[in-house]
Amino acid sequence: MRPASSLIVFTTLTGAGYGLLFWLGIGAGLGMLPRGRGFAAAALGTALLALAAGLLSSVGHLGRPERAWRALSQWRSSWLSREGVMALASFVPALAFAYGSIADGRVWQAAAFITAAFAATTVFCTAQIYRSLRPVAQWNLGLVPANFLALAAMSGALWLTAFVAIFSPQSVPAYRLAIATILVASAMKLAYWRRIGREIGASTVESATGLGALGRVRPFEAPHVSENYLLKEMGFAVARKHRDRLRRISFELAFVVPLLLMLLALAETGAVRVAVAILAPPLATAGVAVERWLFFAEAKHTVTLFYGTAEA
Repeated sequence: MRPASSLIVFTTLTGAGYGLLFWLGIGAGLGMLPRGRGFAAAALGTALLALAAGLLSSVGHLGRPERAWRALSQWRSSWLSREGVMALASFVPALAFAYGSIADGRVWQAAAFITAAFAATTVFCTAQIYRSLRPVAQWNLGLVPANFLALAAMSGALWLTAFVAIFSPQSVPAYRLAIATILVASAMKLAYWRRIGREIGASTVESATGLGALGRVRPFEAPHVSENYLLKEMGFAVARKHRDRLRRISFELAFVVPLLLMLLALAETGAVRVAVAILAPPLATAGVAVERWLFFAEAKHTVTLFYGTAEA
């Protein structure tokens, strides 16, 4: 599939934003975060800005953005519609949570926990959009929602750690949370890459035409004599050497470097701890963006079988 920059920005920013909202809601509800309007304004403001920027980017992917509101009407059957409904609905408890923490100066626990629940649900709905597409074998896997949730939790934990380091440098639990989420997310990502590498369940020309019993099948001629929409959007292919290099870049930026920085932050104190805690989130976010590019680029739609692809 052709990676769309708007969807890469959308899934990366909203994953980080909802992940941060989730941990802020849980942490504030349990009374485990630094007190003060400054921390709340910085952390909640960053999360809400990331969500707003990501959602606006997703609208840019539509051919007729002014009709985006119509997608909300199909929530009974469409995961895309459910995602849109949950994304908008999540702003209600999030803004109430922010108002209580900043303007009122105290945590509204109900709003905090509801915000966390809505954040996790919205990320799950986003993942289910891809999980439900049976023609794309690389997406029609249970590991897709698990990866989306794990990466969102990791991104959010790293951004939370950065704000905790700034406003409460002596606090240690946030670093341990970040390390735990990095380990889980990296394991989930490796499991996903191994799974799609096996090509289990992939379609072939033989299975698509139903002529496999007769032997090897190949198209007599292409369905079209010139490039069309299907080839532009679904015929994208990434070379194996580029894929492997991008996987290494993604893994190192998203997991290895942030893990080392978190371990260093635990070992150090003062300005060094704050500096490495602030450096880790943007590096991890860049790594997740590369991972998102690969998520789309490595996907193969079965329609490409009729254009000469051996399997999809």
